[in-house]
Amino acid sequence: MSLPETAPYACRPNQSRGRLVAEADSPTRSCFQRDRDRIVHCGAFRRLKYKTQVFVYHEGDYYRTRLSHSIEVAQIARSIARALALNEDLAEALALAHDLGHTPFGHAGEKALAEAMVPFGGFDHNEQTFRVLTLLERRYAEFDGLNLTWEALEGTVKHNGPLAGPKAEDRPVPETIARFCEAFDLELESHAGAEAQVAALSDDIAYNSHDIDDGLRAGLFGIDDLKALPLVGPVVAELLDAYPGIEYGRLVHETVRRVIDRMVTDLLAETGRRLAEAAPGDADELRALGAPVVAFSEAMREKDRALKAFLFERMYRHYRVNRMGSKVRRVVRDLFEHYLAEPDCLPDEWRDQAAAAEAGARARLVADYIAGMTDRYALEEHHKLFDIYTKT
Repeated sequence: MSLPETAPYACRPNQSRGRLVAEADSPTRSCFQRDRDRIVHCGAFRRLKYKTQVFVYHEGDYYRTRLSHSIEVAQIARSIARALALNEDLAEALALAHDLGHTPFGHAGEKALAEAMVPFGGFDHNEQTFRVLTLLERRYAEFDGLNLTWEALEGTVKHNGPLAGPKAEDRPVPETIARFCEAFDLELESHAGAEAQVAALSDDIAYNSHDIDDGLRAGLFGIDDLKALPLVGPVVAELLDAYPGIEYGRLVHETVRRVIDRMVTDLLAETGRRLAEAAPGDADELRALGAPVVAFSEAMREKDRALKAFLFERMYRHYRVNRMGSKVRRVVRDLFEHYLAEPDCLPDEWRDQAAAAEAGARARLVADYIAGMTDRYALEEHHKLFDIYTKT
């Protein structure tokens, strides 16, 4: 199969707006390839291995982690970008980076940290991802963060849409992003490039499919419960009709892969229609359209909403998930309160920063430290700090 030429509205490495700190070009890799490689090699990416989505790491080795999820999102994003003749490397980089700011223990951990940070400016995993990319990864001699391209940073902050202006949600621009834009304007009032839009919907596709898989594996619901859903039900019926007596594991896998295929196929058709109608001449014209061009059809959006509602009720609110969520929220609250009150208990490099910080900055530093923890490390730290018989 021959690859299509890059579309005129794709982000092009030779037209990148560059990096905050200027660097010489690589003789062997494009700027977007370097972005991807820096993300893959950073510490925050490695820690995703022990950060979970729904199930805490010790509940089983087969459930998705933030790392396996990010790889699945990147695979879907790269396939879609190729089909749309977009820049695959940028789409992949954005997909791999999108969860770097997540706390340990999935949404339960984030909720606890957000509640603890209410008096200090709040906490949001999207802003935290940006903090990781621009501040918290301290590996390079000439700059903090990863010094990614304008396109990678713009796609990271705007993958869900504009952050400012009439098209944005009615809430302030996060402080870290607003301050960064004073030095390197990411044009927060426009939509992101097509590659970022692809990465955002690839996240939705991956989430839906692997939550079906993980929920079935955990016994939170069964195949029969999926038969009434408008997206999944017809797939299950089709498989049972074509393969009577199919093994359960094969049925689950075939269901998941076909759900992914139907969502991707719908996205490509709807996006192709929107692109043909808008006919953007380049990436900047696409950003200025005032609406996303990468999208599902209305029919698929309705099916997606029905699936999400089912997963919310039968999986995310299942009593087993709620019980574990209650436990891990206490872990995060305990750690936050302890480190904030006794910053001398932080590791040396964090303690030294905390000692010189005023209350708000100290709280943000504690939040940065906790957000960077894996599930395993957070549980170990909690055990060391609150069990008097455990050696530290």
